[in-house]
Amino acid sequence: MNHSLDLSHRDPDLFGLLYGFRFLPGEKGREVDSATALRCLQEDGDSGEFLWLHLNLAHAACERWMKSHLQLPEEFFEALHEGSRSTRIEHVDSALLAVVNDVVFNLSSMVSSDVSTLWVCVRSKLIVSARLQPLHSVDKLRSSVKAGERFRSPSELLVHLLRDQGEVLTQIVRKTSMSVDQVEDELLSSRLSTNRAELGANRRVLVRLQRLLALEPGSLLRLLNRPPPWLQKEDVKELRKSTEEFALIINDLTALGERIKLLQEEIAANLNEQSNRTLFTLTVVTVLALPINIIAGFFGMNVGGVPLATDPEGFWILVALVATFTVIAGRWAFRKRGDY
Repeated sequence: MNHSLDLSHRDPDLFGLLYGFRFLPGEKGREVDSATALRCLQEDGDSGEFLWLHLNLAHAACERWMKSHLQLPEEFFEALHEGSRSTRIEHVDSALLAVVNDVVFNLSSMVSSDVSTLWVCVRSKLIVSARLQPLHSVDKLRSSVKAGERFRSPSELLVHLLRDQGEVLTQIVRKTSMSVDQVEDELLSSRLSTNRAELGANRRVLVRLQRLLALEPGSLLRLLNRPPPWLQKEDVKELRKSTEEFALIINDLTALGERIKLLQEEIAANLNEQSNRTLFTLTVVTVLALPINIIAGFFGMNVGGVPLATDPEGFWILVALVATFTVIAGRWAFRKRGDY
């Protein structure tokens, strides 16, 4: 064994390996270090065993170690540095390459907009997953492995990961729906408070999640139509089923976004109606005060010849005149209100 393997045996995280598991047929996964994993990869045989290695890309030596020891396709390393990180699963060089955007879900808030990427490469005896930040779905998959759940192939692990991601997304949709239900109840009971900003934030997050988490249909269709030779028919069937389930969750996400959009439009319509009523009230007050302001302006001029200045009944005549014009203006204003 060379020196690098000895160091790896003493410190499993020396090359960014967070954890690794060895799966034997019919048995639960056993945790291994990088030295044991490399020995298993170098062994030839058709025993049906496979490995899962989960690595931390934030480690400086992680990518270099993967290139030196794991014999992964070049497309995998290119995907690590590409700008576009759309969720997809494709067949590359007798391997499955998956780029999975996962949500960092925060239980202290209704919905989180934090999204991080997981890169996965699946071969007949090896599945390698790498990430920059801790992800919820991978932790759930690790918990399932440590709890004793058995897996027959690396592709079954990938399917389980997609389902875990779907459960996380379902939880987000459920919590967001509860928030939207509360806003809708307040709208129906005319007790709408300052929840418009929350609705807008939730809708922006849902649109972002839909854009990042939805699987590319083209790459998935090519994979399902022309799977690699080592991929079993049962694995293809399970992969198709998991992607269909995930598509349904994405549809629920889209429907919730449309529901939020309708609520925003209804709230905006109510606010416009309130503004129109307020503006109409101000208009009516202005119209009703117009006659007395005009008459007061004329009779307040400091000029000679002001009518009724010496008439003992002049005040009451002006009161009657102002009242008459005010009643006429009021009838006209309320008639306009009835037209609206």
